[in-house]
Amino acid sequence: MVSVRLLISAAAATVVSTAVFAADMPQPLPQPQLAYQPPLMVMEQPEGAWYLRGDIGVGITNQFDLTYLPSPPDVGNGFVFDQHSWADTVFFDAGVGYEFNNWLRFDVTAGYRDRTQVNARGVYNPVTGQGDSYQGYLRSWVVLANAYVDFGTWNCLTPFLGVGIGGAYNQMADLVDMGIGTTGAGFGSNSTNLSPAYAFYAGLDYDVTKNFIVELSYRYLNYGAVTDTVDCVGGCSPDSYKFSSLSSNDFMLGMRWRFPIDSGMTYVQAQPASVMVQPAPVYTQPAPVYQPAPVYQPAPPMVPQQQPMMLQPQYPVQPQYPLSTRG
Repeated sequence: MVSVRLLISAAAATVVSTAVFAADMPQPLPQPQLAYQPPLMVMEQPEGAWYLRGDIGVGITNQFDLTYLPSPPDVGNGFVFDQHSWADTVFFDAGVGYEFNNWLRFDVTAGYRDRTQVNARGVYNPVTGQGDSYQGYLRSWVVLANAYVDFGTWNCLTPFLGVGIGGAYNQMADLVDMGIGTTGAGFGSNSTNLSPAYAFYAGLDYDVTKNFIVELSYRYLNYGAVTDTVDCVGGCSPDSYKFSSLSSNDFMLGMRWRFPIDSGMTYVQAQPASVMVQPAPVYTQPAPVYQPAPVYQPAPPMVPQQQPMMLQPQYPVQPQYPLSTRG
């Protein structure tokens, strides 16, 4: 029984010492790991795609130049313009284009610029104030060949820059000349002129689908000049007036339809770049030490103790009598 208890105690001591030694061993340090950056999602665009486009916008007109071209009888009369202005306008464009790849595209557009009112005043004698006032309407048709450079697509947004060159067909309509302090009057001849035109673009595209794009852009447009002649009433000579340096700051909302028409968005996954990442230090708690449960052994059986035996005398014991107090 004693040997079994000794074996159990030795085994428990071995387990406890092993757990304590394992808890005291140093933990391995974390090593750098090879990680990957999140893949960049870009929209796939097939090369060589045709498209149609349409634009609507507002043209904020810039100051123009107005030149007086007198007929021979009126040369040297001292007439000069002291003020002139014109109103803003709206316009509509339509065109067809071709995308060579996902960063270069070309198109040809034709647009109509609604007529805008033109006002001017000129004087012969600043002291007396005699002169003429003018009122008419300018409208234009503009054709441009454009080239654009797209700078990549992020979250369906594509910034771009562009340049255009072409021509403008300008008309001065319903020009009226009314004398100031005089009885002279005249009417324009509704002249038209073909002038060179050029434009610069900057904007942002939004890809609603793979083949439907909404475009918000700015355009600086210079569309030439127009000259009109006023036929006088009341004995005056026919003089001409040149409206030049016609330009506008255009703000446009456009749409493009690419072919073939296909709904939905198509995305491709770019090649991810590998990056060495240092992991954060990991702190581990020492392993808990478990004490073995005590082993209970049955108590040894109770053995009765033998009582010592009283030895009996081997001779007869004489009785003891009390001593008499009598003599």
